Amino acid sequence: MTGRIKEICSNLPVVGCLADVGCDHGYCTKYAFDHHLCERAYISDISAGSLEKAQKLLAKEIGAGKCIPCVGDGLQKIGACDCVLLAGLGGEEIIRILSERALPARFVLQPMRNSEKVRAFLLARGAKIERDYTFGDGGYYYDLITGTGSGGDTYSDYEILFGRENLKRLPEAFLKRLFEEREKIKARMGRQMSRKSREELVRRLSVLEVVTDAIEGNI
Repeated sequence: MTGRIKEICSNLPVVGCLADVGCDHGYCTKYAFDHHLCERAYISDISAGSLEKAQKLLAKEIGAGKCIPCVGDGLQKIGACDCVLLAGLGGEEIIRILSERALPARFVLQPMRNSEKVRAFLLARGAKIERDYTFGDGGYYYDLITGTGSGGDTYSDYEILFGRENLKRLPEAFLKRLFEEREKIKARMGRQMSRKSREELVRRLSVLEVVTDAIEGNI
């Protein structure tokens, strides 16, 4: 089990029924059963071949009727559940899947990109974000977002872009990613590129410098 999977699993809540959408090998659902975090679970993937890996890992739970495998897109084949896990998918794909029906009572999300779009979507739908932070594994950085489907929340523009918990607690992985991105953009500014690309880089660099300057001023 990778560090990324372990981090995701450490944020799974105790629920009656878990839905692991895009479950890949099924490690998170297996962890949930082994640590008594759920009584029942759905595991789903759009690919029957991909789902087969999880079915092998969870053969005992499937045989006992506690785990239901589903081949399908998003939540289409998933029944009522208490928590939806969406990990390793793009942010826009996560938004598309969660848009299919009312937000779940609880969610654990690990978008591979466009985390800011996921935050904005959740807030617009009235969700309450509980955890929202960056962690590292093997030289890569990931965002993890957990919360409830109701309760409401309000983020500032910078909190939507970077995550409230990151800005408040300044985890090491967040700081490394932030400063690395700033330096990479500065290095790219000397290269040939279209006017539109340069304008986008300038805008992003401006935002990064506001945040990193504020952090450096308080360290």
